[in-house]
Amino acid sequence: MINLPLPRIDLDDELRDLLLPYSRFKKGKIWNDHLGKHKIGCLDAADPADLKKLFGADKAKLAVHDPPYNFIAFHESQSEEFANWCRIWIKNTYNILEKNSAMYIWLGADQNNNFQPLADFIIMMKDSGFSSRSFITMRNQRGYGTQKNWMSIRQELLYYTKGKPDFNIGAEYTDIPKVLKGYYKKVNGKETENSERSKSEFIRAGNVWIDIQQVFYRMIENVNGCYAQKPLKAIDRIINAGSNKGEIVTDFFSHSGTTLISAEKNERNCVTMDIDPVFCEISLRRLENYRKTGRAGWQNSNPFAEEISENKKIKNYLKKRYQVEFDKSKKITEE
Repeated sequence: MINLPLPRIDLDDELRDLLLPYSRFKKGKIWNDHLGKHKIGCLDAADPADLKKLFGADKAKLAVHDPPYNFIAFHESQSEEFANWCRIWIKNTYNILEKNSAMYIWLGADQNNNFQPLADFIIMMKDSGFSSRSFITMRNQRGYGTQKNWMSIRQELLYYTKGKPDFNIGAEYTDIPKVLKGYYKKVNGKETENSERSKSEFIRAGNVWIDIQQVFYRMIENVNGCYAQKPLKAIDRIINAGSNKGEIVTDFFSHSGTTLISAEKNERNCVTMDIDPVFCEISLRRLENYRKTGRAGWQNSNPFAEEISENKKIKNYLKKRYQVEFDKSKKITEE
């Protein structure tokens, strides 16, 4: 496995500026897929004019958003200000969704800070026009904490609807087989247990997802430089539950491009954006790489490996700041 890691771009303005010349995007730029399937815009989710420019008369069936938690365009913000900013792009989402549609939002809940920004966000959503449907927890394999508190290993996912969209129940079934019998009741005079009445031999995910691997550097789908990347399997589940082939899925905060890749994989059309040209470029490169190789990421390499290997300034910066030796010949031995 090639070992060319890239530190978090969102926390390092100098690194971002060094990578910016390699982006094909600038503010206002929209990339249109030559296959007519997807769009990527370097646009502002809080600007209705940008949404109009990106969507035109089109409407999305499903929105999957992962906003920067407690940040506005990557500047620190108080939770109230964050909620006010969210109110704007939530309204924009409502306006570009179909009459009957779904929206999923990944959001953090800091257990050391009154569970913000989740707490204020949920209150804000009461007057949004959306209906709350489920509060989903995805269990991480790793977490953080101390010896004096429960370890934090969850990711929060909120499910809302506009109108009355269909829910594709088949998407909810996991790869975990049913092994326990129970929940007996009579059906047509015959006493049955749950496995006899089930439509599948596998359990449903429900609103606690324990079957999805947290993304880390040994996984093919990993995109170095992007923080809190969501697992492709989780986005696949959402897309298959809330949309059908050929329909439009949107993501206002593309970041690593996972929604875009899932849409490509599951034959949906994705209209996505990010305010940062570097993350727009990463999303596009990830799609191009997926179409070329079938790989959903770069494992422990990164989207700019070729350019960095030829750029002494970036290599010296990574070595000095992070003690990262950028050598394309270096590999990690697989265990």
